[in-house]
Amino acid sequence: MTNDIFIGGGGPDYATQQFLSLGYANRHGLIAGATGTGKTVTLQILAEGFSAQGVPVFLSDVKGDLSGLASAGSETHKLHGPFTERAKKIGFDDFAYASFPVAFWDMFGEQGHPVRTTVSEMGPLLLGQLLGLSEAQEGILNIAFRVADEDGMPLLDLKDLQALLVWVGENASTLALRYGNVSAASVGTIQRRLLVLENQGAADLFGEPALELSDLMRTDSDGRGFINILAADKLMSSPKLYATFLLWLLSELFEELPEVGDPDKPKLVFFFDEAHLLFDDAPKALVDKVEQVARLIRSKGVGVYFITQNPADVPEDILGQLGNRIQHALRAFTAKDRKELRMAAQTYRENPRFDTEEAIREVGVGEAVTSMLQKKGVPGIVERTLIRPPSSQLGPIDDATRAALMAQSAMATKYNTRLDRESAFEMLAKRADDAAKAAAAAEAEAEAEEATPTLREFNAARRYAGKGVDRSTSKPADKKGESFGGAIANVVIKELKGTTGRRIVRGILGGLFKGR
Repeated sequence: MTNDIFIGGGGPDYATQQFLSLGYANRHGLIAGATGTGKTVTLQILAEGFSAQGVPVFLSDVKGDLSGLASAGSETHKLHGPFTERAKKIGFDDFAYASFPVAFWDMFGEQGHPVRTTVSEMGPLLLGQLLGLSEAQEGILNIAFRVADEDGMPLLDLKDLQALLVWVGENASTLALRYGNVSAASVGTIQRRLLVLENQGAADLFGEPALELSDLMRTDSDGRGFINILAADKLMSSPKLYATFLLWLLSELFEELPEVGDPDKPKLVFFFDEAHLLFDDAPKALVDKVEQVARLIRSKGVGVYFITQNPADVPEDILGQLGNRIQHALRAFTAKDRKELRMAAQTYRENPRFDTEEAIREVGVGEAVTSMLQKKGVPGIVERTLIRPPSSQLGPIDDATRAALMAQSAMATKYNTRLDRESAFEMLAKRADDAAKAAAAAEAEAEAEEATPTLREFNAARRYAGKGVDRSTSKPADKKGESFGGAIANVVIKELKGTTGRRIVRGILGGLFKGR
């Protein structure tokens, strides 16, 4: 086992082998090129190379082609001849077909094991971005998270957050004294956007058991890293959900993994396909967050590789963090295209043998302009490189093979069955039930007291004996240690002791649990 990943052949006649150094693989990378130029195959051979070196990989399968990593290529395939000729031409002497350890994941649980996180783990910042909230609306979302945290109510799935927001809206005046103004209109806006998100399938994303990062960083009995494939063909119909989930995953890796400095090889390599979806119409705060993660996560031993059609899709501050680059052909049909092509060429160290801009325009399918980090992290001189053929199957595996691999996976028993433990929704439901019973008891007690002659005369102001009111010098109840949620509950109970108690219960809580 070497300390490099073979990429292909460069130089005159493609005889000079090109490698990606594992020691610099955590300094991120870029795979770019127009549609149909070979980006998917490049992603496939990089995943193979990392896996063979014992490095786990996480990638998104946007077109459904990458499941072939689980199956070996075949000599009966129509491209077997061209593949063997290419391997010989670039000096890939040990080229052989092989399968790789694969774990399939799917947010919807259809083509892989369900991948979930909780609402609490997603947090108000990313969730607010996912919903496209204004600053004021995001503030209310933060209030909801704070109340849940202080009152010990877990936010696990969407119905937990939806129920809590109803409670926040109904108790806006009480909450405003502590947290600031809570607008009913803003709460309604958040609820509508949560409904849209739910209709797009986000209910499948939020829940338990939540994904444990260690399950993405496994190796098999032979020491090869698992290739975690997220089925993203259906997920792509909700691009904001797709981008936010992957950003959450990166953020979790950054927060949970320990510092490792400059390791001999990465602990995990993360491929972000269709990277432009992360930056399209993204606010500056989110772009800054991505830049921060990209800049710092390499010290945790994680390499991030963006795959997109044009390098211009990636903001300059982030593009500057991507040291390893594989640039497939770019088309220049307009003045803007020519300008972007020229800018892409200027980011490489020049090679005196050819013009970089011209090379990017002319490289064929399966060929790319490459530059890998070398000793001391210095970018290598740009080369025209013929990408090596894949060892695994080109194209997707059939449904029966996928189902068999999923059934054999150790992840099946852990994630396939959804859990629904007590959380905010159930706790609020219980609180509502207790409050309703207390209101009924209070009203019954009041009716019984009013039935006595003395109380009737007191209420009618015909007699006063001092028994209808408490002494002003009575010692107040000890409230030490009372939680904020408990205090709110006491306020609600006091309101419920009036003759309008039942009406209040219906108004506050009837809408919350209707249809649940």
